[in-house]
Amino acid sequence: MITLRKSSDRGHADHGWLKSFHSFSFAEYHDPRHMGVGNLRVINEDRIAPGTGFGTHGHRDMEIVSYVLSGVLGHKDSLGNGAQIVPGDVQRMSAGRGIRHSEFNQAPQQETHFLQIWLLPDERDIEPGYEQKHFEDADKRGRLRLVASRDGRNDSVTIHANASMYAGLFDGGEAAELPLDTGRVTYVHLVRGKLEVNGQALDGGDAVTLRGEERLVLANGQDAEVIVFDLAA
Repeated sequence: MITLRKSSDRGHADHGWLKSFHSFSFAEYHDPRHMGVGNLRVINEDRIAPGTGFGTHGHRDMEIVSYVLSGVLGHKDSLGNGAQIVPGDVQRMSAGRGIRHSEFNQAPQQETHFLQIWLLPDERDIEPGYEQKHFEDADKRGRLRLVASRDGRNDSVTIHANASMYAGLFDGGEAAELPLDTGRVTYVHLVRGKLEVNGQALDGGDAVTLRGEERLVLANGQDAEVIVFDLAA
């Protein structure tokens, strides 16, 4: 079964300095039909104005992944980590028993556009942690590159959640297939462009949930960037 969620159906918030689309219920946007998929709880598509950002605040018991699309995201946390996150980077922050952090736009003349992703962890009260890796466009061109996984395989970022996350870039005749476990759930979020997912046409911001499907087929992309999640049902 394939379920489509159009970009225009997402929640939306405009705070002036921050413009955000919520794939699932978050903050003031609440829809009991869209509380997450499997153990994927949040996908926020955020745009932060220059010189602004999220001040220091806390989290616990959540795996938080940042995926920057344009601009520069500056990160600081209570573990002493300080970093810049740029397009191609995948950042994982394990909140565990508690962490405080801030995220600011460090591109002085440019909006920073990124995905904020939350996954429910396998265990509560783990040691907080941080990891960041860069994945070249060439490694995602015409294929799905594993960028995050529970076991850190294939040099992916390690997440403490029963999930795997892939990223891919598709244009023209480029295509990819991925075998699926019918006992799990797959969530495909099209970041930008156009792409067919198992024959379903998607535009940027659209997403599909696949349940009971044996194979994922991506084809006929037009400047497409896609994120695929393999999740606990």
